[in-house]
Amino acid sequence: MLRTMAAVVAVSMAGAAHAQAPAAPSVVRGKVTAMDATSLTVKGDKGPATRVGLAPQWSVAVMKPVTPDAIQPGSFIGTAEMPQKDGTGKSLEVHVFPPGVKMGEGHYGWDLKKGSMMTNGTVGQVVAGKKGTRQLQVSYSYGKRTINVPANVPIVQIAPGQRSQVKVGTPVFMVVQKGANGQLMAGSVSIGENGAKPPM
Repeated sequence: MLRTMAAVVAVSMAGAAHAQAPAAPSVVRGKVTAMDATSLTVKGDKGPATRVGLAPQWSVAVMKPVTPDAIQPGSFIGTAEMPQKDGTGKSLEVHVFPPGVKMGEGHYGWDLKKGSMMTNGTVGQVVAGKKGTRQLQVSYSYGKRTINVPANVPIVQIAPGQRSQVKVGTPVFMVVQKGANGQLMAGSVSIGENGAKPPM
C-alpha cells in the first residue's frame, strides 16, 4: 500500500539508482477540469488542458504539511531544489516519504522552476538553523548533496488518500508516461491536504 500511494512522486524515476542521473520524468500539474472513471483532464497555468488516462489500480497520495522536525536522520525525502554556486542546493519544497518507502533515488532535472533539480535520497546529518531552517546531508546511490531548507518552503508528508478526494477543481500533480497508444497515463494522483496545491 505504501509503495502504491507514494508512486506519484517516483513512478517515472526508476533509473535513478544507476551510476548516472536518469532523465527527468514527465509531469502534469494543474486543476482538474473534467474526469471520468478512466481519465482526468487537467489545466495548468499555461497551455491547453491535458487528458491523462488512469491505470486500473490508480491510487491517491495526499501531501500533508508537517514541521521541519519531520525530517530526521534516516528519513527518505525528495526535494525540488535550486543548485547554488557553492555546490549546495536550496530547497523549493520537501516531501517526506513514509517509513520504508524509497523511490526515485538520485539527482536529476526537474521543472518546478527554471534550472531546478530533484534530489531524492536518505537524510544523514541534520543541522537546525535559525527560525526553522535546516541543513541536510542527503545521500543517494551515486552521490550526496548538502541541501539547505529555508524556513518558508513547504514541507509535506506523503499519506494515502481516497479516489473520492479527486474532483473537478482539485489541484493535482501526476508523474506520467506514454501508453502503447500514445496517451499519457498515470498510476497515481497527488493532491494537497484540504484542496491545497501539491508543492512539487
